[in-house]
Amino acid sequence: MLKKAKAKRVVKYFAGILVFFAGLFGAWSLYFALGLKPGIEKQLRSVVLHATDSLYRIEFKNLWMNCLTGNASLSDVRLVPDTVILKKLTLLKKAPNNVYQIRLKKLSVYHFHPFRIYREKKLNIDEIEVKQPSITLINKQFDFNEHKGPHPVKSPYDYISKLLKEVRVDQIDFKEASFKYIDRNRPRPTVDSVANLDVQILDWLIDPHSAADPARFYLVGDVKIGLGDYTYATSDSLYHINLKDLNFTASKGTLSIKKIALQPRYSEMDFGKVAGYAKDRFSIDLNNLNLTGINLPLYIKKQELFAKEMNMEDGSIAVFNNNELKKLGTPKLGQYPQQLLQKLSSKITIQSFNLNQLNISYAEFDRKSKQRGKITFENTSGKISNVTNSEKEKAKDHFMVAQLSSSLMGQGKLDARFSFDLAAVDGAFSFSGLLHGMNGTAMNPVTKPLGMLRIKSGMVKELNFKVQGNEYGAKGDLDFKYNGLSVNVLKRDTASAFLVRQGLLSFLANHLILNPDNPGKTGLMRHAKIDYKRDLTRSFFNLIWKSLYQGIKYSIGITPEKQAQIKRQVEKFSKMKAERNKRRAMRQQRRSERIKNDQKKQDLD
Repeated sequence: MLKKAKAKRVVKYFAGILVFFAGLFGAWSLYFALGLKPGIEKQLRSVVLHATDSLYRIEFKNLWMNCLTGNASLSDVRLVPDTVILKKLTLLKKAPNNVYQIRLKKLSVYHFHPFRIYREKKLNIDEIEVKQPSITLINKQFDFNEHKGPHPVKSPYDYISKLLKEVRVDQIDFKEASFKYIDRNRPRPTVDSVANLDVQILDWLIDPHSAADPARFYLVGDVKIGLGDYTYATSDSLYHINLKDLNFTASKGTLSIKKIALQPRYSEMDFGKVAGYAKDRFSIDLNNLNLTGINLPLYIKKQELFAKEMNMEDGSIAVFNNNELKKLGTPKLGQYPQQLLQKLSSKITIQSFNLNQLNISYAEFDRKSKQRGKITFENTSGKISNVTNSEKEKAKDHFMVAQLSSSLMGQGKLDARFSFDLAAVDGAFSFSGLLHGMNGTAMNPVTKPLGMLRIKSGMVKELNFKVQGNEYGAKGDLDFKYNGLSVNVLKRDTASAFLVRQGLLSFLANHLILNPDNPGKTGLMRHAKIDYKRDLTRSFFNLIWKSLYQGIKYSIGITPEKQAQIKRQVEKFSKMKAERNKRRAMRQQRRSERIKNDQKKQDLD
C-alpha cells in the first residue's frame, strides 16, 4: 500500500511539473505571437505589395497565431488590385491578362512548424483552409502576353530569399467558393458566375527551382476542383441549365461531369406560346461526360478550353417546333451548328468527341394535320472531330466532321457522315449516309402528321444519299431501293379531328403515281435528284428532314409532274361528278314538274 501511495505521489509530481512547463511554454508562445504580430502583419502586407509589383494590397482585420500548435488565422481578408498601378503596368506591357478581387471571412493556417522556420528558414505549412471565398476574375487579353508560358517571368523566390529558403504548403482548401468571371475583351463586358465550388491546391512550393520546374504550373503540383449540384436559368428565362458532380484534376488534365442538362421551363405546346412565335424547343440531357488532355495553362491565361478528347456514354437531344404558331419574321440565318459554335463567347477546341448511346429526335406539331410528327435516331454512336472556334485550330483544319451510326425509328441501321465548314459564311456543309433494311410502316409516326401519307406496306432495302447544303437550301442525289409499297392519302376530318383516308386520291396514288418497287420489274433503278429550297424561318434539322423527304418522294413517284397529273385527274373526276350531279338534279327537277302537272290534270278532271 505504501509503495502504491508513493508511486501516485511521484506521478502527481511529474504531472504537475509537465502542466507547469506546458503552461509556461503556452504563455511564452502567446507572448511571442503577440510580440511578433505587428511585425508579421507589416511584413505580410509588404511581401504582397513587393511580389505583385504593387498591383495588389492585402487587407485584413485580425491576425491570430499560436506558436505552440503552429496554427494561425486571418479574418475579413481582402485582396484588392490598384487600378492606377494596373494602368501603369499596361503601358509598360507588364500587366497580366487576369486581375483578381478576392474576399473571404477567414483564412486558417494549420501547422506552420515555427521551429523549422527558426532553425532552417523554411516555412512549411500542412494546410490552409479558406472558407466561403468570393473570387472575381477580370480578363483582358493583351498581345504582349500571347507567348508567355505557365511559369513566372521572375521567380517568386527572389521576393522571399532574404527571409526564407523555402515556402511550401501541402494543401490549400477553398470551401464553398463563389466565382465570377468578367470578360472585357468585347465592347460590352460579359459576366458569368458559379457558386458552391470546392477547390483544392496541392503542393504549392517556392524555392530556387520551383518556378522553372516543368512538372509544375504556377508553382503548384496539382489542382482539384469539385462542384456538386448546380442550376441556373438562361438569360431568356426559357431554360434551366443543370450540372451534377463536376470534378477536375489538373495533373491528369481530366474533367468529369456526371450530368449536364438543358431543361426547358415550359411544355412542348406552351414553349412557343411563351416565346411568342414558333421557336425551336431543345431538351438536352447528357450523362457521364469525360474530358482528357485539358490544357490548364491556356485556360488560366486566356479562358480558352482545349481538350484532346471528350467521351459521353449516355444522353438524349430532343428538338420540337409548334408549326401552328406564327413564324418569326426574321430569317434564321447564322444558326447552323458550326455557326453557333463560332458565336460562343469563349474559345473551345475538342479534338475528338466520342459519343455512345445518344438518342436524337426531331418533332413538329403540324398546322394542317393538327398532330405531332416525330422522327427518331436511337442509340446514336460515333465520333465528331475538330470541334473548335479557335482561329489557330481552324487554320490547320477548317472542317468539323461527324461519323455516326444510328437506328432510324428504332429499326433501320443508319450510317451517316456530316462535314461542316467552320470558315464558311453561308454555313456550308455536306452529309451522306446509308440506311439498311427496315419496314416502311415504321415511318408512319412522321409521314402521317407531316406528310398526310400513311404507308400501308413496303420494305426498305437500302437508302443511299449524298447531299451538299448551306443556309439557303440543299442539293444532292438519293437512291432508294424498296419493294411492295402501298399508301393511303389522308385528310383531316374536321368533325372527329382524326386523319382519315381519301379513297379516290389513295386509289389514284397507288395506281397512277406510286412505283411499288425500285428497281422495277424491268430491273431499271430510278435515281432521285434533291433540290430543296430552304424556308429561312425553319431550322437546320427541318432542312435535313425535308431535303431527304423530297428525295424519297421523288423516288417512289411523287414528283411535281405526277402530282400535277393526279391533280388534273382529280379535277377531271370532280368536273365529271359535278356534271353528273347537275344532270341528276335536272332529271329530278323535270320529274318533279311532270308529277305536279299530272296532279293538276287530275284535280281538273
